[in-house]
Amino acid sequence: MANGLSLWQRFWLMLDRGLFGPPSQGDGLLARVLRVLRYPYAILRDLLGGELTLRATGLVYATLLALIPLIALSFALLKAVDAHRELEPFLLEFFRPVGDAGVTITHRLMVFAENVSGGLVGILGFTVLLWTLVGAVKKIEDSLNYVWQVRRARSIPRRMLEFVALLVIGPLVIAAVIASSKLAFDRVSSYAIHDFSFGAQMVGFAIRMAPYVLVSALFTAIYMVMPNTRVRLWPAVGGAVSAGIFWAAIGKAFTAMVLYTSRLTLVYAGFAVVIAVFVWTYLGWLILLAGAQLAFYLQNPQNLRLGHSPMRLSGSDRERLALEIMARVAAGHRAGDPPASVDQLARQLALPGTVVTDMTEKLESDGLLAISDDCRLFPGREITSIALTQIVESARSFGWGDPMQAHATMPGVAEAQKAMEQAWHAAFAQRTLADLVGANERTAAPANWPPV
Repeated sequence: MANGLSLWQRFWLMLDRGLFGPPSQGDGLLARVLRVLRYPYAILRDLLGGELTLRATGLVYATLLALIPLIALSFALLKAVDAHRELEPFLLEFFRPVGDAGVTITHRLMVFAENVSGGLVGILGFTVLLWTLVGAVKKIEDSLNYVWQVRRARSIPRRMLEFVALLVIGPLVIAAVIASSKLAFDRVSSYAIHDFSFGAQMVGFAIRMAPYVLVSALFTAIYMVMPNTRVRLWPAVGGAVSAGIFWAAIGKAFTAMVLYTSRLTLVYAGFAVVIAVFVWTYLGWLILLAGAQLAFYLQNPQNLRLGHSPMRLSGSDRERLALEIMARVAAGHRAGDPPASVDQLARQLALPGTVVTDMTEKLESDGLLAISDDCRLFPGREITSIALTQIVESARSFGWGDPMQAHATMPGVAEAQKAMEQAWHAAFAQRTLADLVGANERTAAPANWPPV
């Protein structure tokens, strides 16, 4: 192929230029349509990239490993409030796409969970159960942190506290939602079938839509709680509703496929049900991660073009980025504003979050920044004591590869480089971060990063 690119690579390059090039700029109808098409393009590109599918596969293993302990713990908590049987409709809904086998699987899981929860009295058994559940929840958090391009995980004490609260409160909330939905259904089912009035039909429609609303609400809660970053409500709802629609559509298609290919049981015998459960669990996690990816792009449209591909900045751009970060953090600190987060800085600079995260971590390691557990940024010390030369040197030392050997440099080159270093050090020797913030307050000139 021309330019060394395959036909497949040229196809994706053509899509990239069409969706992000000059035709997508402006306020015309075509430009608006192209900007909307960026979102399905980015999701499909990320799915074909392989990382999301690999993480979905890992979550299948974590789910199957933690399924019995999770049901047993939920069963024990719900049994204390006499609501343990409310867990069964939730499992039936989850395994509905595998056909008639879902009823059998749900019944066996409930019987086994009841036996396990009844004998769950030993300290060792409870420790193993809790370790399994925390490991599964951590894998979910890591996957969603990858989607949201979060490099810094929660601290261990905070993670343990939030995980335990999630495992305790989660089953109670689910049981309450299922119980209220069941109560509403029981109240209207006696007359909604025979009553053709508009109100009764709307109630019936609402009941039929309840499972999809429940799935979308559950996805929204996961998207907002699990990543170690601030997720706004409407991007989370947008990703969750899209994932809920796909969940319902693919669930129906998967159910039809299971019924149509029932003859495969002749080949797989008793393992056919196990394979169906594996495939459906995989599809479920893949849909959840794709919805999370859409929520991420809705909140961070500047990442649509690059996705998870690394962005390589030039040396001068790295220096400028370090100065921008330090100046914005210092200006907010001086004004008494709430500390900015890495995510907020990335949106302000129209840069991928990973680029800003890498630079903030480098500045932190050099003592110029301080980063809290929730990724809030503070000056590492008094801004009058932070020299601009220190910020630039921190950015210059950030990079990849090994330094050149000193003996490989010609004397003339070394002298020229030394003269340049002395010149810019002399020009900025007396200037500190406080001087830079003061200059920014006087000029108020916004950054003009090129669009990604």
